[in-house]
Amino acid sequence: MSHSTRRAALLGALALPALAGTARAETWPARPIRLIVPFAPGGAGDSAARAIAPRWGELLGQNIVVENRTGGSGTVGGAAVATAPHDGYTLLWDASSHIVNPSLLRGLSFDYATAFAPISLGVTFPQALSVKKDFPAGDLAAFVAAAKARPGTISVGTQGNATAGHIALVTFMRRAGVDLVHVPYRGGAEAARDLAAGTVDAAFCTVLSAGPIVDSGRARMLAVSTPGRVALRPDVPTLAELGFPGFDISEWNALFAPAGTPAPVIARLHATLVEALADAGVRERLARLAAIPVGSAPDAFATYVREGREQMGRLVREAGITAN
Repeated sequence: MSHSTRRAALLGALALPALAGTARAETWPARPIRLIVPFAPGGAGDSAARAIAPRWGELLGQNIVVENRTGGSGTVGGAAVATAPHDGYTLLWDASSHIVNPSLLRGLSFDYATAFAPISLGVTFPQALSVKKDFPAGDLAAFVAAAKARPGTISVGTQGNATAGHIALVTFMRRAGVDLVHVPYRGGAEAARDLAAGTVDAAFCTVLSAGPIVDSGRARMLAVSTPGRVALRPDVPTLAELGFPGFDISEWNALFAPAGTPAPVIARLHATLVEALADAGVRERLARLAAIPVGSAPDAFATYVREGREQMGRLVREAGITAN
């Protein structure tokens, strides 16, 4: 074999792994994809995932199977994805606890900062401050006045410690200069149930959770936590327009893959998710959940996650927020 022939054979052999990798990327996905939701069935995040998955799967050419892996404030499902093969077949549909847990929980088996590849912010769920039907405050200004007149006596339920509702409540108290009693629940539905019963004076939970009891006349919604009004509740003002400029705290759900997932797979997951979020049928289903579709570029979302983790870390330390 001549020198040139041996050199050509060597170069061809070296190229085989790269070509095989390209072929695998081109044929992905070749089987159904698992979308791990680290929270209970029927909740906001689970409902949003199931509203998006059918159309998203059509665009990918494979079924997306939503699988609930609950426990540990989302860390059980997170661990399942963090340790999964980085081949694009196991994904994480996580919530805003993703940026709070690193500051709140110790002894985790994985590092949120390095275990995942952020792909896209999926949807946001506006928080709403609501009061029980007979609470003596017709608007937010009157609620603040009542809180200042009776510091440490007005109870406010949330979805639980370190949830978006809790973060919104802590932020509201600090900015309004009031002292409210936090009552954590195991979900927004439970907080809304007790608000309807009058067990707590108010609740900071999602518009989705508060909506039914507001519609039934058992509570009143004073304000929402988003920069703009919520389409499902156009008559409810924002905290920003009621004297708290820049107030923007929502629960969110977003897509992550295990770190090391190939860039072409990440790109296709992102493109198809954004296309699914733009679908009219998907948007209609999300609107019924009071969910706002987003869709963001992987780089921008990675920055959002990193900065959010730092901000939540400061807030957890300064406000003394604990997991219990």
